[in-house]
This record gives sequence, C-alpha cells and structure tokens, in this order.
Amino acid sequence: MKKTAITAMTLVLALCILFACGCTAPPTTPETAGEPTETAIQPINYEDTPVQYSDVNGVTLAYREFGTENTEPLLMIIGFGGTMESWNITFIGILAENYHVYVYDHRDMGQSTETDAPLTIPILADDAAGLITALGHDSMNIYGMSMGTAVSQQLLISHPKTAQKVILSSASYTVNIPEMEKLHTQLIESVEDLETSEGVRKEAVAILEWDGVYDSLPGITNDVMLITGTADDITPQTVAVDIADQIDGSWLVRYKGIPHAGSCYAPVEYGTIVTTFLEMDESPA
Repeated sequence: MKKTAITAMTLVLALCILFACGCTAPPTTPETAGEPTETAIQPINYEDTPVQYSDVNGVTLAYREFGTENTEPLLMIIGFGGTMESWNITFIGILAENYHVYVYDHRDMGQSTETDAPLTIPILADDAAGLITALGHDSMNIYGMSMGTAVSQQLLISHPKTAQKVILSSASYTVNIPEMEKLHTQLIESVEDLETSEGVRKEAVAILEWDGVYDSLPGITNDVMLITGTADDITPQTVAVDIADQIDGSWLVRYKGIPHAGSCYAPVEYGTIVTTFLEMDESPA
C-alpha cells in the first residue's frame, strides 16, 4: 500500500476514539453497544422491518433494507454462521443515515433457500452480484465482514462492475496459511460436529476449500478499505496488511485493542470511518 494512503488514514484516525466494550455478540440495544450518550443515533429495529425476498440464481434470498430511497446503495455481506440479524443495530443505523443499506441471508442460512448442493465462495459471490441486479442496481458499495470479505474479494474479481467502493472488515484471503490456524481449526471442528446446522457446516467447507484470489488482487481498481483490530486472533491484522499491500492505493485502518468483527465492539467508530471512506471523492492514493 502506498505511503500516502497510510498518512491519510493516520490523520483520519487521530479524530477517532478507540475502545472495546467487551461485546462478544451483536448487542440488541444501543446501550450494550457502548454508544456515546452525546451522539444522537437512531438504531435500526429488525422486528419492525419486514423481510423481503428476491429470486437469484435459482434460489430465494431473504433481505431487509434500511435508509431512505434515492441514496447510494450499500450491500452488507455477513460472515461465517451469521444471518442478517447478526449485524449490530447501532452500526447499521449509522450507515442508514446516509445510505440505502441492504442486509441479507446467504443461501442455506436464515430465511433464504436451503439447497442440496455444495456451497462455494464463488457461488456466494454470484449470489451477491445477482442480488444487486435483482434489486434494480447496476452496482453497489460493498461491506464484507469476515467470510463476507472472501465473498467480496471474489465479487471484485468475478463481477467487478457490480461493486463500487468496497470495505473489507476482519479480512483474510485464505484460511490455509499459518496465520489463520485458529480459524482453520474452528472450521474443521464445525464440519465434523454433527450437531452444527447444515448451513453452517456448508459455509465452513466453502471457506476451507476457497484458495482465494490473492494473485488477482493487484488488478483491482476499485477504492478499497480494510479495517482490522489489533486484538483480532481470528483474522490477524498481518493478513489485512498483506491484502492492503496487494491492492494499490487501498486504505488500511487498524483499531487498537479491538477483536474480530469489530463493528460489534465499536459500532460508532466503525460507522464513522466507513461513512468517511464512502464520502471521499477519490482514493487517497
């Protein structure tokens, strides 16, 4: 990554407050998200937002949408074992203030179609691209978290015209490297545990079998931002640095003391930096 991009991010991060609220799962209230009292944020409500359905690539994907019409679209790609309700409500609420936010369930998960076929990361990327088109858009901004970053990277390579700006949070380019040993072990355990749901087991296999698109990353021309936490032992920050080095002009944001899936632990900070990135007129490269 170019040094000018690092300098730009340093200036932005100087304005951010970094904290860990001890959250281990997406909270259900703004208070448990560690929201500053002086910030007037309207969190979203899943129960009051109807689930909608879209036919994509032979399956039906369930989704919800937040924000006002005629604003830029933002597709949220959830990680391993997650559903659209897994996103932090304060984080989504911040994004929905300025963007039309779509959250959805992958096939074989949540309220989307269960299939008999094996699952792969390229299939999930095809679904994301198909959903963007089915919702009436030529392209969307993309936010991928954890496994969602694998789907996002594959989307950038296989369907580059469907993506605008892309954020990769808690990213990896393959689990088959020494740095990813902890996640690799957890995925193997999920596959072998017969009490794990079929959808989660299929996602685990898909991640394990994905060789990544690392060698193709230098060809990406989209504006990309990577967000990582220094306390992330699932997808360590060194892996995000490797990806940033591959994508010319990419942003790299590191939050001190934040673990995996940091938007749960610091939703306001993550929402603020994502909005800052999306509102930039050009890449800092």
